[in-house]
Amino acid sequence: MKKNLSVLAYGLMVLGLWGLIATRSLLSPSPFVLVPQAGAVVLMVAARIAFGLRSFHFAANPTKGGLVTWGPYRFIRHPIYTSVCLFMVPGVVAHLSLASGMFLGLILIGAALRMRFEEALLVAEYPEYADYAKKTWRMLPYVY
Repeated sequence: MKKNLSVLAYGLMVLGLWGLIATRSLLSPSPFVLVPQAGAVVLMVAARIAFGLRSFHFAANPTKGGLVTWGPYRFIRHPIYTSVCLFMVPGVVAHLSLASGMFLGLILIGAALRMRFEEALLVAEYPEYADYAKKTWRMLPYVY
């Protein structure tokens, strides 16, 4: 059930992204947008390197190979979702409108739901995940 719900949550994120692209609310030449978006890309690359050659799944599905706790995963449990959200927020702020806010809301809600479903599956696959979760932040240190 959680895997199926995670696909729905992923769909919300994709719908939000499509909306931001369609309304041209994602990118801006402003350094106030480009700098945090570049930081989000660096975080994404670091997370993918730490995650290794494991593949992405549309449904939340813990991969074999052990729990990843190094690189950005040492500090936050979901650096890939964090990087996606950090990439979207500056663009929306630069093009703030009801529509862009709603599309960002879809992305944030989808990411939050997907993280919850993934964590439940990770605890079942890796019992040590519960201890890891107590020592790390979900997305932003000292915030969430």
